[in-house]
Amino acid sequence: MVKSEIIKELHKKHPGLNRSQIEAIVEAFFSTILENLEKDRPVELRDFGRFSVKTIKARYNARNPKTGETIYVPERKKVSFKMSKHLKQEINKEFK
Repeated sequence: MVKSEIIKELHKKHPGLNRSQIEAIVEAFFSTILENLEKDRPVELRDFGRFSVKTIKARYNARNPKTGETIYVPERKKVSFKMSKHLKQEINKEFK
């Protein structure tokens, strides 16, 4: 599902709001998450999960798989997501 589909679904569920209002809410939601992750602050959405930033250390022993040459990979950051117990149960309830 992409952002435009999320906006369509929200518009169906809340017809009292017009599309531009819903777009503004969704944009504010995502930009707030992004701003906090840029500041290395985790974002926790209860019953959904937790987004956090992890730092990946620089590596000097990585290899180019095509040539076998040893290359340097600089330090970088990545976003990590850990789902909540509630989300995990909802996703896996068909397997019980």
